[in-house]
Amino acid sequence: MLRTNPVFLSYIERLASGQQGEGIMLKSFEPATRFIRQDDHIHYVYIIRDGITKVYRTEDNGKDIIFEFLGKGEVTGELEAIRKTPCLCNVETITAVSAYMIPRELFLQLLHNDATLNSIVLEELATRIDQTCIRASYQQVYPIEYGLLRLLMLQEEQQVFFSKKDMADYLAITVRSFNRTVKQLREKNVLSTEGLHLDLSRKELDNLLKRFEE
Repeated sequence: MLRTNPVFLSYIERLASGQQGEGIMLKSFEPATRFIRQDDHIHYVYIIRDGITKVYRTEDNGKDIIFEFLGKGEVTGELEAIRKTPCLCNVETITAVSAYMIPRELFLQLLHNDATLNSIVLEELATRIDQTCIRASYQQVYPIEYGLLRLLMLQEEQQVFFSKKDMADYLAITVRSFNRTVKQLREKNVLSTEGLHLDLSRKELDNLLKRFEE
């Protein structure tokens, strides 16, 4: 649910501090900053150093669909840089974020000449396909409750706040369906009566998730 890539982050930090990294910038973004916009043309490839972002697409009916949450070391904008196409999705900060910015032409040059970067990017793309398939599978097989519980676990582990809308958009449901699911979990004494706090121990929660998976 929250993707990270410490290998990519370590690589880009070494690159930025060396001669090859001339032109790479480190920029900070406040929460709720959309630094990549759907349908715009990309000028930079971004590698997140700190913080959490969401990747989402706004459909013609105005509904947002969140595809993934990105954390430390994750890259965004690379597909558009490689394919020279407009941005497929929006990328917006959830927390304060700092990110390395690589100019598009420099990224393509490094990708062509640096075997290490080439290997890291290929591994990143393969992992993304794999995780997308897994997510699509469990969204088809498991009930909404399962996905919501996993999101709430992530929220507590990372000490980050996801809005109701973000969680609903990630689960591909309406806010009304989200509220109905929250009510059902409260009736089962899984969630506290106030807020979205898990009312189970970690062991109890793990056992509950295993029952969904059986």
